[in-house]
Amino acid sequence: MGARAAGVLDSLRDASMRREMDVPEQVEAYLASQREPKQADLRRLHAYILAEFPGCRLWFTDGTNADGKVVANPNIGYGAYTITYADGSSREFYRIGLSANTTGISVYVLGLDDKTYLARTYGGSIGKARVTGYCIKFRHLAAINVDVLQAAIHYGMSVHQAG
Repeated sequence: MGARAAGVLDSLRDASMRREMDVPEQVEAYLASQREPKQADLRRLHAYILAEFPGCRLWFTDGTNADGKVVANPNIGYGAYTITYADGSSREFYRIGLSANTTGISVYVLGLDDKTYLARTYGGSIGKARVTGYCIKFRHLAAINVDVLQAAIHYGMSVHQAG
């Protein structure tokens, strides 16, 4: 994460101590903290998901754990599913995550039972992207087939997932 984004996120954390920001405000501040052209790509994907899935639950995680330590990149999340852990406990989490990273953008498709599905189904036709069991990572939208990415997002938001 760049110094500018880190500064904005520190401001978000400071502001949240003074007044609790709602999720859309946190998302907007995060998007605004990104440099162009990454910001435009993130905004395009954000708008697509909100238009395609109106009323889906919107999340924002700042990447810190309960102790305030940075453990991940901030994420915008969409939708919801229930994660059930081996010990029987469970919690809600988002289905699709959108995050800036140092080299580009990551789109997370969470809760899939088959960890080979994304790579098998979309990896060969998406273009210049790295596709893992739950993540599609690329430098910018112009380097990939956006229709294929949108199909992966739609699948992740729509498929029944055991969690």
